[in-house]
Amino acid sequence: MTSQPEQPDRENQTRVSIVMPTFQQAGYLRSAIDSVLHQQGDFDLELIVIDGGSHDETVSILESYGPRIKFLSEKDEGQADAINKGLLMTTGQIIGWLNSDDLYQPGCLARVVHEFQTHPQALWLYGKVNIIDEQGSEIRQWITAYKNWRMKPFSYARLLSENWISQMGVFWRSDIGRQAGHLRKDLHYTMDYDYWLRLGKLSPGHFVDANLASFRWYPVSKSGDHFHRQMKEDLEVAKSHAQNQYHWPLWQHTFNRWKIVTIYQVLRLFQTPRHTGSSKR
Repeated sequence: MTSQPEQPDRENQTRVSIVMPTFQQAGYLRSAIDSVLHQQGDFDLELIVIDGGSHDETVSILESYGPRIKFLSEKDEGQADAINKGLLMTTGQIIGWLNSDDLYQPGCLARVVHEFQTHPQALWLYGKVNIIDEQGSEIRQWITAYKNWRMKPFSYARLLSENWISQMGVFWRSDIGRQAGHLRKDLHYTMDYDYWLRLGKLSPGHFVDANLASFRWYPVSKSGDHFHRQMKEDLEVAKSHAQNQYHWPLWQHTFNRWKIVTIYQVLRLFQTPRHTGSSKR
């Protein structure tokens, strides 16, 4: 008798749920989805895509994946609302979200599951993220190096002074996610930063010294085109969490805001807008 290979015990596997908000992102959507579905490891994967009612090829792309993904396409109130809808649909023990123009690095989710299994005290984690352009080539390595230097080890006061955590490199256990609640729909640029500060109040973040994801930057993306508003909203969020404490980190944040805006203004002089859609609405 020929022995059959053992089948993975899906019932006892850790489930990782990834929420992907999207809107008018057909050009990047398939690459983002594939970067999730191609993840391999000892875990069960759930990908939930929430589309804000795109009128490009988004829905046909989503339909082409069949039962491998769950998706919803309807008008929403913005990116935070889309993510909140997706979070309500998740069934995993580990949660993350990936915008539809960003990518997970190969081995990302296996490393995340391993970190949570070997560090049971860790309730949420964050790792390194590089920056890529529209074609997928790495750019702005000096910004990546600066963030990597700032992010270890975790410090709540330092996070108040500057948002050095890249959203696509963050994952959390569902239990702490329920405690933190939903994303604020009134924030348009820094709903992620507000969420990290909420998670940080509940438990310190666990740093993963590995490249987990890629953030796609282009001139008219949300971060590229509206950095003035983003930096202003960043500071307002930091003040709301400091609550008349952490005076020194807030002073640093004010300085860092001026520093970053100045740098982005200089960089913008050398950029030519070429793309109009963005999941970062």
